[in-house]
Amino acid sequence: MSVSSLAPLNSPSALSFPNVSNYPALSDWVAPSFTQAAQFRVGATLVLFLFAACSNVALLVSVWCGRGRRLASHLRPLMLSLAMADLMMTFLVMPLDAVWNMTVQWYGGDTLCKLLCFLKLFAMHASAFILVVISLDRQHTILNPLDALSAHHRNQRMLLVAWSISLLLASPQLFIFRAVRMDGVDFIQCATHGSFSHHWQETVYNMFHFTTLYVVPLLVMSCCYSRILLHIHQQHLREKAGESFLRRSNSDIIPKARMKSLKMTVVIVLSFVVCWTPYYLLGIWYWFQPNMLHITPDYIHHALFVFGNLNTCFDPVIYGFYTPSFRADLSACCHKKTAGANTSSQLPNLLSTRQGPQSEENKSGSNPKKQAGD
Repeated sequence: MSVSSLAPLNSPSALSFPNVSNYPALSDWVAPSFTQAAQFRVGATLVLFLFAACSNVALLVSVWCGRGRRLASHLRPLMLSLAMADLMMTFLVMPLDAVWNMTVQWYGGDTLCKLLCFLKLFAMHASAFILVVISLDRQHTILNPLDALSAHHRNQRMLLVAWSISLLLASPQLFIFRAVRMDGVDFIQCATHGSFSHHWQETVYNMFHFTTLYVVPLLVMSCCYSRILLHIHQQHLREKAGESFLRRSNSDIIPKARMKSLKMTVVIVLSFVVCWTPYYLLGIWYWFQPNMLHITPDYIHHALFVFGNLNTCFDPVIYGFYTPSFRADLSACCHKKTAGANTSSQLPNLLSTRQGPQSEENKSGSNPKKQAGD
């Protein structure tokens, strides 16, 4: 359940084995197996993988070269980055988690162990920090509507910082993870075993990443949207007090297009909080009380991780709900496929229709004597 490893919960790396030099040997250790709960996790993860891959690729294509290009210049890079971060989660975290649960132990070697653990944490940080950038952009757009000209360059700088920090925070994975062979048994696992001299050091490391992955993004996003709501509330109060020279309706305090994008980003952030909060809370519980892993049913651990992965599927769905251009691109794509299928199915009938009269003509032309006699 370690945030640093995100390993399957039935693997030794998830159990955070203590350092052998400081603790007695685990003589009663039993090798993990591909349990029924893990099988459910693999099946659910593969379903989510297919949906998330198709929907996020469609979102990326729509924003990059479809009708999504009509988005505001400062909002378009944010949606592109969000789609790319979700695709990293889709193609790195989900398949690896499913395969790792099926094989139970690690067969990829030491180098692949380090690289994949680094990429997983990099994808998770990027996904969280891009949501922070989106929240900061919404705050600045609502609170400073006249500063729209610099929004594009400001967002580019913030996105560069978000990707760079994600890369930096994930880099320790390259040094603390390794392929570890259990003493006395034929079992290899990709884990942090031996990288920390004391158990509390690994707990501090996990808590640090919990803070950067969840606590800090949640605080920043909560602060941004609280300021936005406070600003809207103050605008309503000023209007009621008659401080505005122009009588505007409530819907005109903020332009409709801007309010629509605000609602979309709020729902995206809420989906992140709802999906990942149970998983991280269970992780905190485990870090401070490792014995709870043997008390809590196995299927709960697997179900919470699958529920967290739903966030990757929700982002394109939410975007499509609030963006007509994305729905239009999907409709046009489906229409083309349907038209192509209908054309290909009707082609043999058209050919047979065209060949029918020709065959009759050939038939009649092949017997000139009969034609003359008639």
